[in-house]
Amino acid sequence: MKGDQEVQVIVQQGKEPIPTNQDERSSVSGSQTKLSHSNTYKRWLRVAIYTFFVISGQSVATILGRLYYENGGNSKWLATVVQLVGFPILLPYHLLSVKTHTTTQRDGKLTSLRNRALVYIVLGLLVGAACYLYSIGLLYLPVSTLSLICASQLAFTAFFSYLLNSQKLTPIILNSLFLLTISSTLLAFNNEESDSKKVTKGEYVKGFVCTVGASAGFGLLLSLQQLAFRKVLKKQTFSEVINMIIYMSLVASCVSVVGLFASSEWKTLSSEMENYKLGKVSYVMNLVWTAVTWQVFSIGCTGLIFELSSLFSNAISALGLPVVPILAVIIFHDKMNGLKVISMILAIWGFVSYVYQQYLDETNLKKSNEIPTTESPDRPEAEGSSEQSK
Repeated sequence: MKGDQEVQVIVQQGKEPIPTNQDERSSVSGSQTKLSHSNTYKRWLRVAIYTFFVISGQSVATILGRLYYENGGNSKWLATVVQLVGFPILLPYHLLSVKTHTTTQRDGKLTSLRNRALVYIVLGLLVGAACYLYSIGLLYLPVSTLSLICASQLAFTAFFSYLLNSQKLTPIILNSLFLLTISSTLLAFNNEESDSKKVTKGEYVKGFVCTVGASAGFGLLLSLQQLAFRKVLKKQTFSEVINMIIYMSLVASCVSVVGLFASSEWKTLSSEMENYKLGKVSYVMNLVWTAVTWQVFSIGCTGLIFELSSLFSNAISALGLPVVPILAVIIFHDKMNGLKVISMILAIWGFVSYVYQQYLDETNLKKSNEIPTTESPDRPEAEGSSEQSK
């Protein structure tokens, strides 16, 4: 949108006669500057809203997911379905966006539909598998341990972004990835038990491996989403974000529902609800709000990919890292031993390193953009003088 407005201004300047008054040229450049600043403020306001969605949605959904297991829930496939099935709450906005954004391009429409279907199917299968691995990790690991391991997702995203999206790996970024990797690796040597369920060494290892696999899957997912926005979808509208979430969640929901029935876990759901420690109403409300909060997280995460990059979206997800362990200690009385504290410090250090690199990139980008804007008003005169000298 910002680029389109700037192009329109430039075209209008080309149609108008060359101004002879310096005040007129300065007023035009001043209006361009105000327009640029206004678009920048709106963009960062959207980024702030998406950031709030990511941190709040992820924290609440993780706590609710663990609450389900702590009070008698035991279905891994149901926990997976709940992470994905909340997408119908976005359908009203999707229908409005279809009515207000009609497309006039018909050339290559069939090819576009095929490409879109392929993108949604591949991403849907990937997110379904990653959510199932995450559900296994949430069953066997304490929430504080799970959230710290999930910080490795930033390292996976940086690796896949380097391969797929030509993401630059500066020394600061490499330092951040190293710290996050060490932070997660330390927890492999942490053997602990939940207060309500005894976890064997084999189950702990299984939960650890599945959580790392889920982090790798989500890292690949974010990088592929950015690649799809850039290469396939090629539309800079928020409706594309909603479309991707809906169709991707639809495919993943179908896969997880098939897994629920194929595993025969659906046969135990009625007794599971009957024996739920907090009651039937709390059982249903837990599942409903878990589904809603995961969709809030998906909107924020995909919106950040749309506005900035997949690596930045994952870094914001890591920003909520200290929130979940603190809530887990308060609600579930998870033990916060020295190894977890060291892991959290390293993870926060890695995140701060990445944020500092983002700050350097933004300042360098602003400096590079200021150079042509200051010289642009003098270009017509410079070209005219050069032509006269010839």
